Amino acid sequence: MSLKISCEEKLNSRKKLDASFYSKPATVLAEELLGKYLCRNINGETLKLKITETECYFGEEDTACHAHKGKTKRTEIMYYEGGFAYVYLCYGIHNLLNVVTGEKDHPEAVLIRGVDGYNGPGKLTKAMNIDRSLNGENLITSNKLWIEKDGNDTKDNFEVKKAKRIGIGYASEEDKNKMWRFIKIEN
Repeated sequence: MSLKISCEEKLNSRKKLDASFYSKPATVLAEELLGKYLCRNINGETLKLKITETECYFGEEDTACHAHKGKTKRTEIMYYEGGFAYVYLCYGIHNLLNVVTGEKDHPEAVLIRGVDGYNGPGKLTKAMNIDRSLNGENLITSNKLWIEKDGNDTKDNFEVKKAKRIGIGYASEEDKNKMWRFIKIEN
């Protein structure tokens, strides 16, 4: 490994979000992820796209949350402490990426719904080659998939639109009406 690569890796590790960032509740982190870079290393090339839309799921009490009915093999990752990727197959064709957040044993996550250039969770995972092989990936230490901060990712540089979550027809009316989808709107 060359010195140049080592220096670049050190620089990137300073931009990566740390454990304290991911320890926040999904209801807070969903908005704070807007403007951050979703990063994917594919064959030595790093693709970085700004997160533009998120949606949060908060605990077994949230009927829209996959963990609503408790811990299963599929949802076990949601019970980890914040900072892990939860990637699952939706409708048998789309891999969707969630960021596990909060404290250990309280299942919560933020679905990454959009990034610059891709306005759907299935489209972005396809474009970034994110599949279920990345389920359980540690976003803090991984060199395959991570999230970085940027000096311009503050809410001073963009507005946030809140909206109802979508695609959760199975949830209670109360949970369907929660304004837990967050969309980055440029100033």
